Amino acid sequence: MSAMTDTLHLSPFEALLDYERRSLAHVAGMPEQIEAPGLWRGIGFRVGQRFLVSSIGEVNEILTFPLLTLVPGTRPWLLGVANIRGNLVPVIDLKGFIEGERSQLTDTTRVLLVRQQGGSTVGLLVDEVLGQRNFTDEQRTVANAEEGTRYARYVLDTYQLGDVQWGMFSMVALARTPEFLQAAA
Repeated sequence: MSAMTDTLHLSPFEALLDYERRSLAHVAGMPEQIEAPGLWRGIGFRVGQRFLVSSIGEVNEILTFPLLTLVPGTRPWLLGVANIRGNLVPVIDLKGFIEGERSQLTDTTRVLLVRQQGGSTVGLLVDEVLGQRNFTDEQRTVANAEEGTRYARYVLDTYQLGDVQWGMFSMVALARTPEFLQAAA
């Protein structure tokens, strides 16, 4: 008996359930749902000349540069606070925080919204967002290229993808840094 003749003897509700069951059996799955051993996905971004990538789970949203209100008495890397859908979000110049050199605002400048421990959100100014990147275990490089630099405490690993070496940037490590938590001057 074919599936078509089976559905003729079902109630309308049972037929819909049968269609749903058969449809779901053939769904390939969204890219986020497909698990592959040894595959790591992240959001790629650039800070100065560095290509960095953070876990998709660490980046909540990507924004163009928002309107900011300056906060007096803070470190130069705290650019101000933005009103993001009714929530006040501090915006940090990531390059300014790590390197001590202020980022230049351009057409490609973006703000990554990152949820911190405790549920608060912070915006991180980056020079450019380069989209989703996928890495395999084979692309992991042996040595950490950031060793000895100011990025070493946040870049946990590096991956080689074509001619570009990507640093795996930990937003969690950044948010736990005592200097990051102390924005008052």
